[in-house]
Amino acid sequence: MKQPQPSKPHESAFHLGASPAVAANRVGRLCARPLVLVLTLLASALAVMAAQTGASRAAGIHDHLRKAAEYLKANDPNSAVKEFDAVLALDPKNAEALTNRGTVRFLKGNCQSASQDLRSALAVDPSLLKAKAMLGVCENRMGGSSAKALLESVYPKLKEKHWRTMVGMELAGLYYQQGDLDRTASVIRSLVDLDPENVDILYAAQRVYSELADDTLNKLAVVAPQSARMQQVIAERLINAGDLQGAIEHYRKALEINPRLPGVCYELAEAVLESSPNDAQAQAEAEKELETAVKLDGESARAECLFGRIAVLRSDLESAYARYSRAFTLNPREVEAQIGLGRVLMTMAKPQEAVKYLRMAVQSDPLNTEAHYRLATVCRKLQLKDEAEKELRLLQEIKQTKERVTELYRQMNKKPKAQDEQIPDVEP
Repeated sequence: MKQPQPSKPHESAFHLGASPAVAANRVGRLCARPLVLVLTLLASALAVMAAQTGASRAAGIHDHLRKAAEYLKANDPNSAVKEFDAVLALDPKNAEALTNRGTVRFLKGNCQSASQDLRSALAVDPSLLKAKAMLGVCENRMGGSSAKALLESVYPKLKEKHWRTMVGMELAGLYYQQGDLDRTASVIRSLVDLDPENVDILYAAQRVYSELADDTLNKLAVVAPQSARMQQVIAERLINAGDLQGAIEHYRKALEINPRLPGVCYELAEAVLESSPNDAQAQAEAEKELETAVKLDGESARAECLFGRIAVLRSDLESAYARYSRAFTLNPREVEAQIGLGRVLMTMAKPQEAVKYLRMAVQSDPLNTEAHYRLATVCRKLQLKDEAEKELRLLQEIKQTKERVTELYRQMNKKPKAQDEQIPDVEP
């Protein structure tokens, strides 16, 4: 007969048969359930608070930036800086605030503080082109070693005229200080193309080009002082100084050294004709040199125009017309060919044909006084009163400007470059 089994006690964490370890584990499981719930609720509450704080901070940043923009518009940079400071107190890595505060400091000439802000902004966003431009300028003005690399990297990418001019002038100045005239001239040339009437750029250009010319002349004098090219350079300098006879002498010396030197025969012909334009012997000598020039250098619009001028001086209108027409065919943009054709056609009583070429001439060279004078003459002939008056007005303005330039050259004890313009002193 089976003995009855004792009843199984109710399993409880507290029953006497459980070991202390088992009991502790069960207690832990029971207590963990409400704790997880509490922590979940706390995390949710913190997330809501963080979102609210983030939204509040973003709103504050936006408000400070808005106020800063208003202060800048009102020309109150000091108050704007305070607003940027407030933004950075909320967000120390705010690239917009760092860049704008750096810009204000840059414009005040405080490159030390500006560069710190600009570097911090670029650390956050390296694509900030204008921040990099200002940093390059600051580094250059403070003598920083990174200036050259910064300016060179940013200059080709800048499109706005103001920024490109500022960085370009800084980069050109840096090259100039380093004695690199070739790179200086390259940057200056691009700036002249960008803003051809900027006084500071023009000043820098004439200074650099003058030094570059002197530098190359010095090298030529050292390398080949007795060369034909050296004699040609001397002749050209004498032309600019108004010493035609001295120039002719040195052109001939150049041809004695090298009879086939390109360009010299044409320049000699020009000098000979200019020295005595109405002398038949000078005309014949110039014509002979021109023929040699064509044999050596080939046909050119310039040579044909000089042939045409000799023909005009001889009153040989048919030859003049043929020469100027040939020059125009070789180069339709040659101003002397355009003026020459207009002049000859007017003399041949063909004003309707002449006006076409003279209009081309004033478009090709707006400062050419002969072109304006002759166009005014033909317009009067054609009863184009308004156009004639306009050309005469422009003629007087240009003449006055050139007179001021001549006076400036006189003050510098220099002679302005000779102009091949035959302008009567009386109105047409």
